[in-house]
Amino acid sequence: MPDDTSQTLLIAGIVLAAGRSRRMGQPKALLPAAGASFLRHVIEALRGGGCDPVLVVVAPPVRVEAREIARAARDYGAEVVVNPSGELEQIDSLRTALHSLPDSVRAVVVTPVDFPLVRAETTRALVEAYRARRAPIVLPAYRGVHGHPVLFARDVFRELLTGSLPEGARSVVHAHRAELEEVTVHDEGVLQDVDTPADYRRLLETERT
Repeated sequence: MPDDTSQTLLIAGIVLAAGRSRRMGQPKALLPAAGASFLRHVIEALRGGGCDPVLVVVAPPVRVEAREIARAARDYGAEVVVNPSGELEQIDSLRTALHSLPDSVRAVVVTPVDFPLVRAETTRALVEAYRARRAPIVLPAYRGVHGHPVLFARDVFRELLTGSLPEGARSVVHAHRAELEEVTVHDEGVLQDVDTPADYRRLLETERT
């Protein structure tokens, strides 16, 4: 059972923003939506839901856009972690962030930067579920479909860091499907992956309606 310290558990937020945005054709993190950049929306959704610190993983600074994303992340009060991997796979970014965390962090809430519509209350629901029941993984579900962000407890950090993960972090989710906790949320943003120009146009059209 959770003890009296459950409300003081340190839970970090991790934003994966090191990808090359090849399909979008421009850095997704810096795209505007609803009055702010994707990056700012995601950072605020994590922080507003109880994550502290919030880490943003970026590509090496040899890329101009990586420097711009890092600068913006710091402006929004997040910590910046550089993924040195040439491949810039999401699991490499997640591992880079996990390695940088202090031992006092008991769980992380992880999301790619291309889910800008996720609400702070969704993050809060995941955090509260973890604090109450300590499941190793907590997932949001909208109309029965799992989405982002995902909470991983320290119990599974070793698997995320050292395992052979053909599907990235999803492999760890599948391995713990009998133990994970699903939290129903009324937030369609958990499913709205804005990954292509067509996705972005639909997002902007939705704003105008």
